[in-house]
Order: sequence, then structure tokens, then C-alpha cells
Amino acid sequence: MSSLPPYSPEPSFHYTEPPNPDWKFGDKLDTTPQGKAWIEAGEKAGWKHVDLSTEDPAKIYPLMTSGIVPRPIAFVSTISEDGIENLAPFSWFNMVTHNPPTISFSIINNPSNPDGVKDTTHNVKLGHGFTVNIISEPWVELANAACVNSPPKVSEWPISGLTKEPSVHVKPSRVKESAFSMECELFQAIDIIHPDTLIATTTLIIAQVKHIHVRKDVLNEKGTVDPAKYKPLARMGDLTYGTVRNGFRIPRFNWDDEKEKLTAL
Repeated sequence: MSSLPPYSPEPSFHYTEPPNPDWKFGDKLDTTPQGKAWIEAGEKAGWKHVDLSTEDPAKIYPLMTSGIVPRPIAFVSTISEDGIENLAPFSWFNMVTHNPPTISFSIINNPSNPDGVKDTTHNVKLGHGFTVNIISEPWVELANAACVNSPPKVSEWPISGLTKEPSVHVKPSRVKESAFSMECELFQAIDIIHPDTLIATTTLIIAQVKHIHVRKDVLNEKGTVDPAKYKPLARMGDLTYGTVRNGFRIPRFNWDDEKEKLTAL
């Protein structure tokens, strides 16, 4: 790690043209220079075919987590029946719908715990609610410290150095350093049962968002979050985090406006 160049917060987020701005309906990928190079490189290298029914699960995990990227990170704050406050990040996370406002994240079960699940799963099921906090670049090291495999009776809060901020609707604290925090209640917990072993390997948590805390300084004039100010992080494979430094805008097409072109193809 010490051989890597130092981190730089620049450049800030900026917009560019899309990769193939001259693309038109019906054009094949090889009509663009970048697309042609992509196809040729793939044909030259060939394919690795992985049968997941016979592959070692220990090899499936790194392959899928490196291929399904970038993944947003849910930094979840919960509290146990003994009042132990827990912090843990989960990158199998996303939004479900805005109506009702729901999000989901999944947690690999822990057979070594008395009830077979991780502390976060256990605490979420207690019904005290929980918070999901989004991680930004300036405090990633603090959040990463909460990944440590601490015993159930040990809180990750003092380990991380992060600051507790009281929630409005739920018992667990939110992370004050987070520019976007959601207070949530359990909507549904679903056991993922392996079809061959019939063992519950993972718990999928669907949460209803009851309250959002968003820092005013990360909002733009439209009232939505500005990625340049927000500096959100994503999980890649292995130990890698990804930053969001640029983006491009591609319009959504309307059938009524484009139907003459599309029906002619």
C-alpha cells in the first residue's frame, strides 16, 4: 500500500460528453472506435466460463464482488437489547422504490453467533429501527475501521472515531459525519435459503425510510444532491473503494418523438 501515489481530492466532479456522442439508433457497436476496440479485445482474449453449481463458493464471492461494480455502501447503525451500539458497512445495498420509500441491503449470516446471524441482522430484527448512512471520501478510513471483526459486546463507534448524532424517529444514532443519513424501520427480513443445502446463508433486509438528514451544503439549486460536494464512495472488488469523479448525461428517448426513426429500423 505504501508504494501507491498519495490520494488527491481533485479533480472535482465534472460532466463530459457520453463515450459515443455520434451514435444513432440501430448503429452496431463496432461503428464507433471505442466500441470496435472493445469487441476486438474481447474476441482476442476469449471467455472464461464459470459453472456456479460446481465452483467453490470461496471463489464465487471475489469474482462476483469484483464484477458487479460499483456498489453503493450502506453504513448501518443499530443497537442491541443490551444497549450496545453497532456500526457496520454493507455494499450489497440499493434503493427499492420511492413509494413507499424503501431500501435494501443483505448480510451474510454468521453461524458462530448464537442465533446464526450477524449483529446487525439480530439488532435490526429487535424493532428499534436503524440508520443507514452514506460514506463520503473525507471519512472513509473511519468507516473502514468499523469492518473489524469485533466481538458482539464491543461497539465500533469508539474504534471508528465517528460522532453519534441523535435520531428523530429511531433509537440508534446516525453518523454526524455523513452528509446523507436515513432513519429506517424494518419492512421485511427475508432469509435466503440455499436450494441445495437448505441452509439460510444470508438475510435480505428491506427497510422503510422514515426520515432523511441531508447536509444543506451538498444540495444544488434543484434541491438534489450535488456529487461534486457529496463525494460519495463505492465498493469495488477486493480491498478497493471507488470514487465518483465525473459523469456524462444521455437523454431518455420518448417513443412518440422518435417512433418514425425506430419503426424504420
